[in-house]
Amino acid sequence: MEILYSSTRNSAVKLTASQAILKGLADDGGLFVPDHIPALTCSMQELTGRSYQEIAYEVMKLFLTDFTEEELKNCIRCAYDLKFDTEVIAPIVEAEGTYYLELFHGATIAFKDMALSILPHLMITSAKKNHVENEIVILTATSGDTGKAALAGFAGVQGTRIIVFYPKNGVSPIQEKQMVTQEGDNTLVVGIHGNFDDAQTGVKALFNDKELAEEMAAAGLQFSSANSINIGRLVPQVVYYVYAYAKLLEEGKLTDGQRMNVVVPTGNFGNILAAYYAKQMGVPIGRLICASNENKVLYDFFANGKYDRNREFVLTSSPSMDILISSNLERLIYRIAGEDAVRNAQLMEQLARTGSYEITEQMKEELADFYGNYASEEETADRIRAMYENTGYVLDTHTAVASAVYQKYVEDTKDETVTVIASTASPFKFPRNVMNAIDGKYDTMTDFELVDELSRISNVEVPEAVVKIRTAPVIHDHVCDKTEMKQVVKHFLGVDA
Repeated sequence: MEILYSSTRNSAVKLTASQAILKGLADDGGLFVPDHIPALTCSMQELTGRSYQEIAYEVMKLFLTDFTEEELKNCIRCAYDLKFDTEVIAPIVEAEGTYYLELFHGATIAFKDMALSILPHLMITSAKKNHVENEIVILTATSGDTGKAALAGFAGVQGTRIIVFYPKNGVSPIQEKQMVTQEGDNTLVVGIHGNFDDAQTGVKALFNDKELAEEMAAAGLQFSSANSINIGRLVPQVVYYVYAYAKLLEEGKLTDGQRMNVVVPTGNFGNILAAYYAKQMGVPIGRLICASNENKVLYDFFANGKYDRNREFVLTSSPSMDILISSNLERLIYRIAGEDAVRNAQLMEQLARTGSYEITEQMKEELADFYGNYASEEETADRIRAMYENTGYVLDTHTAVASAVYQKYVEDTKDETVTVIASTASPFKFPRNVMNAIDGKYDTMTDFELVDELSRISNVEVPEAVVKIRTAPVIHDHVCDKTEMKQVVKHFLGVDA
């Protein structure tokens, strides 16, 4: 059955999957959502023994219904290839009786690679399908990982350019070095004086700037997005959870139909929303455990039904979660509001105007599958140290937040259901925070000395992504105020004359 995509703020909008991927964000500022969540056409038992690529096809074909089998399989084949440092793409590691789904084996050692490896191929295929002759300009805000993964995916891709904005003092040194050393004539990386929410708000404003859109169209250009607001980023993430269940079933860690809980360290809400979609498709998922750091806007939302970004923004050791405006939550709000676009638009307008909104009791009842909690900086560091001392397994800061929250969940509920934790980044991406958590004696080392020491104590080779940037020259040294983002974009695109 064909799936069409409408805006969370206007259900009259009806686009094919390829059209929604090209646009990224709806004209009214809403996010594209499928008109229904499709049911899996294979049983979980039938998916056992399948490769990641094969499971990706079985999931994605149900959402991207205007792609031919050949088109979609080609996108998957090009995405999930030797750029991943493990043949299985997403290994599952057992530690302390819990299963860590390692989503960081791609080119930039973060889970964003999983979706951003395929997005350029989906985008180019979509452009061809819709006879688009304009050059596609990928405009992205990043809290640390999306930026580099998008840059790696789109660098050198004919018919595209990519502009990434990041908070200048809000990412780890390794994250920043990965971005500012990015090669490719079609790439631009800009640090802004502000936080991630400032960058994301600025990018959304540029998408909604009708005058700029007209100037770009006249120059043969059009915007699209690589953030998880793009449905082409979200759909590939659903695969993680179908794959994880099939693998645990195959290995006898689950029996067919037995429930599996999922824990996700959460910032922009895309990854955990993908798990929610997987459950709606028929994967036997129990609780969806939403883990926050000290920017605990989502914890408060699940606790009391009020979303309130009017609070201090905290810079933490898990920067990809340093977010107060979780954009993908809008897709969930739309769903629990009975897919009432008018009601959702009212709530989003209220958020833009006052910084908060509150859902109804009826909507709260629709959130029964979710559990929210958070981990402090101290709890996060304690979890890294305890895991290393108990097992020798090293968690990154984001995965440690999820692991600490999972411990709280078990204490609160006594629920011993088989659980998968989404491990979203390599510890090599945050060596200082990770090594300081293990032992304060490491603090005097440089970042790359810490990388070597981490490799030694964990018995894991330094990832190629880190090896490459040791001596790579800085190519992008652009910094601007958050109010200057439009001028920077126009200058790079040559439409500022």
